[in-house]
Amino acid sequence: MAAPQDVHVRICNQEIVKFDLEVKALIQDIRDCSGPLSTLTELNTKVKEKFQQLHHRIQDLEQSAKEQDKESEKQLLLQEVENHKKQMLRKTTKESLAQTSSAITDSLMGISRMMAQQVQQSEEAMQSLVTSSRTILDANEEFKSMSGTIQLGRKLITKYNRRELTDKLLIFLALALFLATVLYIVKKRLFPFL
Repeated sequence: MAAPQDVHVRICNQEIVKFDLEVKALIQDIRDCSGPLSTLTELNTKVKEKFQQLHHRIQDLEQSAKEQDKESEKQLLLQEVENHKKQMLRKTTKESLAQTSSAITDSLMGISRMMAQQVQQSEEAMQSLVTSSRTILDANEEFKSMSGTIQLGRKLITKYNRRELTDKLLIFLALALFLATVLYIVKKRLFPFL
């Protein structure tokens, strides 16, 4: 009966060592992982699975220790179980740190995405300002051109008004001269003695 228990204890120990090494490797992979988030999540899930398997093996070893006939072997195995539990506790702390770093990485990736969106919006706003500025400059140039045209039109209208006044004066003078001539002719024809 002791021999099968010894084999079971040996298998438990081998599997505990195997799962322990796999957990260490996965934690190292988490530390080395730079993304994406799905990879970190997958590694975290694998670590949890290995921890569960390791925990079950430690419980099996503890059960085997309690079933030992010799008190010395029982105490020796229970001491080994305690060592494994302490190591597992340290690894659990490391796993929680790895999960925290994973959450921080996720948060940083989210912040990075938000910053990229802000940069994109700023670029669009800048482009809009440049377009608006060009439109305003074009309108300003057009207003300057129109202002020049309006001033030229004002000068022409002023000149035309002066010309019209001059023309009216000349017409009035010509009419007065015509009437004076007509009066002179009428006077000479009708009243030659005056």
